[in-house]
Amino acid sequence: MGIAERRQREKEQRKTEIIDAAERLFFSRNYEDVSMEDIAREVELNKATIYLYFKNKEALYATIVLRGIGILKEKYTECMEKQVSGIVKVALMGQAYYQFSQEYPDYLRMIHFYGSERFSKENPCTAEIGKGYGTCRLILRDAIQEGIDDGTIRADLDPFLTSMYLMISFMGILSMENKWKLVIEVEGFSYEQFASEFFRFITPAISSDEKSHKMDVKDFASFGFYLTEPVAPEKKKRKES
Repeated sequence: MGIAERRQREKEQRKTEIIDAAERLFFSRNYEDVSMEDIAREVELNKATIYLYFKNKEALYATIVLRGIGILKEKYTECMEKQVSGIVKVALMGQAYYQFSQEYPDYLRMIHFYGSERFSKENPCTAEIGKGYGTCRLILRDAIQEGIDDGTIRADLDPFLTSMYLMISFMGILSMENKWKLVIEVEGFSYEQFASEFFRFITPAISSDEKSHKMDVKDFASFGFYLTEPVAPEKKKRKES
């Protein structure tokens, strides 16, 4: 290995170490509670060195957000590559988003926070993040188009609009505030059951009416899709005052 190659390798390694250190801090604290000084101490470098690699804290935060989006994209790609019908791919992508939220809750929190007005549109990472998240939606759109083509999804639906409806629904469910989760629990449901029931609700709305292709969400189990069992009727009843 030549000197230039070794230096480049060391530079990339140091950059990764900075990102890893920042990630640990952002996972454990809010954005406002992390400073560049904190990150420098965490990685045991001086602050000036951090600035050689990242313009500011926002750029570092965005880099970590891109890590999370990359994981979600991989999950969507895996669903798209399965040899199943379009409507099953759509359900599996919804499930993949939910699994991502359970396996990587800190990445999900950071992704949603970056979408707020808090961050500058001038940050070069903003366009890359938008492109990455957009790629996930495009994969979902392609799955919807496959479903239309194979007859499992209604032909009168627009793939783009349907992918937007579904992605926004996924985001809304998975970023739900605790106060709404408490409302659900008071009614006798768990949050997991609430998220699962979404598929019972949405599948009939997008599935084809053709009997030869019509599928119930329960039929997806053989393809790796799972549903939380519905709540027993007696648990749904409100207590009589």
